[in-house]
Amino acid sequence: MADNADHPAYPVGLRLAGRRVVVLGGGQVAQRRLPALIAAGADITLISPSATPSVEAMAEAGEITWTKRRYEDGDLADAWYALVATTDPASNAAASAEAERYRTWCVRADDAEAATAWTPATGRDAGVTVAVLTGHDPRRSAAVRDAIVEGLRDGSIAAPAHRSRTPFVALVGGGPGDPDLITVRGRRLLAEADVVIADRLGPRDLLDELPPHVEVIDAAKIPYGRFMAQEAINNALIEHAKAGRSVVRLKGGDPFVFGRGMEEAQALAAEGISCTVVPGISSSISVPGAAGIPVTHRGVAHEFTVVSGHVAPDDPRSLVDWASLAKLTGTLVILMGVDKIGKIAEALVAHGKNPETPLALIQEGTTASQRRVDATLATVAETVRAQDVRPPAVIVIGDVVTEGPGGRASDRTKDNGRHHAV
Repeated sequence: MADNADHPAYPVGLRLAGRRVVVLGGGQVAQRRLPALIAAGADITLISPSATPSVEAMAEAGEITWTKRRYEDGDLADAWYALVATTDPASNAAASAEAERYRTWCVRADDAEAATAWTPATGRDAGVTVAVLTGHDPRRSAAVRDAIVEGLRDGSIAAPAHRSRTPFVALVGGGPGDPDLITVRGRRLLAEADVVIADRLGPRDLLDELPPHVEVIDAAKIPYGRFMAQEAINNALIEHAKAGRSVVRLKGGDPFVFGRGMEEAQALAAEGISCTVVPGISSSISVPGAAGIPVTHRGVAHEFTVVSGHVAPDDPRSLVDWASLAKLTGTLVILMGVDKIGKIAEALVAHGKNPETPLALIQEGTTASQRRVDATLATVAETVRAQDVRPPAVIVIGDVVTEGPGGRASDRTKDNGRHHAV
C-alpha cells in the first residue's frame, strides 16, 4: 500500500442516493454528520447501543435504520461509505480494517491518518456546494468554508452562472432593520436581483452592497398617497417582471405581517406572474427581544397577540376587538400605533385593563438609534409627548415589560436611553 503521508487528498463528490452507508456510533459526531447524509438520500444504517436524543429522533422519524448493538465484523458488507465514530478504539480499528478489505471509503473520527477518506468542511448556497480540506487543520477549513459561502451569499464573491438564469420575483422580508437580521435566502436573492423595490423600513444598509447595475426603486417615494402608492408598487413589480428582470420587493419585517405582501402577490398572480415569498424576522418579536423584553415568559405570559394600531379604537374602520384584548392576561404587541397609543390605552382601560399595566415603546428597534421608553397605560399618552417618541416604534404591553434588563418598576416612567441588545 502506498504511503499517503506526503500526498494530498483527492477531492470527489460522492453520489450516495439509495446507496448503503453505515455509521458506527450514535454520539455527537454522528449527530453532526447524519443530516448531510440524510439530505444526500443515502440508505443509512446506524449501529450503536445508544444514541443522542437528536439521533434517536432521526431513527424514530424513519430517516435512518438503527441497529442497537455494538459493531460486529461483517457490518460493512455492501456499504459504499462508512463513518466510524464509536468511543471504542479497538472497534474503530477493526471496522477500519474491514472497510479496507471491502474497499469501502471510510472516515475515522478518532484517527484521521488511519482513514481512507476525510470529511471536508462543507457549506451550500444556491445549488453550489463548497467543500474545503486543509489537511490537519479543521478550524482553518471551517473558516475558509465560511468565508467563501458568505461571499457567495452577499455577492462579494462574483460567481455569475454561465447558463441562462430564470428571472424571478421575490417578496423578501428584510427583518426589523439591522442588516445582519435578514435571512440568508433573502440576502442571496438581493445579490441576484436586477431590480430592488425597497421600503423605507427595510434594512437600508444592504442597498449600498448591491452591484452598480441594479436599479433601486424607493417605494417610500412613490407618489399619489398611500392607496395609489401601493398600486404603483404593484405596477412596478408587474412591469419589471414582464420585462424579464429578476425583481426583489424588499420589505421591513415579514411580508405578510402588516406588510401588504399578499396584495402584491395577488396583483402578480392576476397577471400570471408567480412569486417567491421569503419570510422575514417580524419586528413584533425581534424588536422587544432586542430591548430585553421576552414576549412570553414562564409564569408571566403564556400567549402574545400582535395588533395593528394604525386605526384608532373609535374609528369605524377598526377591525380589532379591543374589549376582548383587554381581558387577555398575556402580552399585547402593537405595531404602527405610536400616534394612536393614547386612545388605545384609554380603550383598554375602559374595557377593564389595569391602568398600571407596564408598557414599553421601542423606537428604531435593532438599529444603532434604538431607544426604549417605559410607561404604563395610565401615563403613556403624556410620556410619548414628553419624550417625543416617533415612529417606527413597537409597543409592548404586559407584565413581561418588567422582566428583562431595564425593566425594573422604578424605571417604567422614564426614558431608558439607547439599549441595543442584538
